[in-house]
Amino acid sequence: MIGSGFKSATGSQAKELFAFATNPFLGLIVGTVATALIQSSSTVTSIIVGLVAGGLPVTTAVPMVMGANIGTSITNTLVSLGHIGDKTEFKRAFAAATIHDFFNLLSVVIFLPVEIIFHPLEKIAYFLAQNLVGGGSLSVKDLNFVKAATKPVVGLFKTITHILPAPFDGIALIILGIAMIFLTISFIGKLLKVLMVGRAKDILHTAIGKGPIAGIAAGTFMTVLVQSSSTTTSLMVPLAGAGLFGLAQIYPFTLGANIGTCITALLAATAVSGAEAVPALEIAMVHLLYNVLGVVIIYGIPFLCRLPIVSAETLAAVASEGKAIAFAYIIGVFFVIPGILLGVTVLL
Repeated sequence: MIGSGFKSATGSQAKELFAFATNPFLGLIVGTVATALIQSSSTVTSIIVGLVAGGLPVTTAVPMVMGANIGTSITNTLVSLGHIGDKTEFKRAFAAATIHDFFNLLSVVIFLPVEIIFHPLEKIAYFLAQNLVGGGSLSVKDLNFVKAATKPVVGLFKTITHILPAPFDGIALIILGIAMIFLTISFIGKLLKVLMVGRAKDILHTAIGKGPIAGIAAGTFMTVLVQSSSTTTSLMVPLAGAGLFGLAQIYPFTLGANIGTCITALLAATAVSGAEAVPALEIAMVHLLYNVLGVVIIYGIPFLCRLPIVSAETLAAVASEGKAIAFAYIIGVFFVIPGILLGVTVLL
């Protein structure tokens, strides 16, 4: 719906519409702020897939996907504020929450400059998307159950919005598509929370007892089921605050959540057909590659692996002494600094 609406509203002007975001840093900020406001990277990345299917250049969309990873970190950081009444609990909970922030920030610092210069994620994702959408045995076209399931609904809404003059018919379709994503992810999330939240502690205990690889796998699996990394990582914060798990134990589970959240964008991409199928799947694959390689490189190199832990522990120690620092950190990192950079970039 979003892809169809975007094409209808912009015609051949899609690239011009997003000319402002061709600066990769601006794209990063847009992705960060949008996700921080919506508090769902699954929603934002699904919208980005729809926009790419409608003509948004993949190069422009890559930094937005990276920004979505940063923006989604705000949810569990907000959850940690629930422990602010107890100094010791808050210190543990805030560290468990912000380790996700620092990992995602470090991932952007490493990958964004390399992507700007060499475009490795975009190139690898394009190769994979071409082969998957092509005529081979693994073709997405042969498994396009999402397209078949959504076609009647999309057709119905196209008929309804067609009564509006251009470009308002396309804009209405985009708004309806975004609303549908909100409703479905919210509904699925609520249903799966009922099923999964009670078992989270058992899954964590089992995974942590078997080492970091099992922790990453469990975080991935649970996030695929819930389709929300925010939900998965937020579940761990109260457990950390209560002292049931240490920071080094929760860290791998958080990384798995980053990988698991990619499933939503991949599912969204399978609903796209025709000439737009390759770029739509390409940006979804960029999201997956970015998160998998981030875990492999950062967690695999001891020095880099320690950075998020040390940073989270240091910030939590300071914030537990002065609670205002915690609020300043959340507002500053997710809204004020991106807002200032956005203003400066637009002016330049």
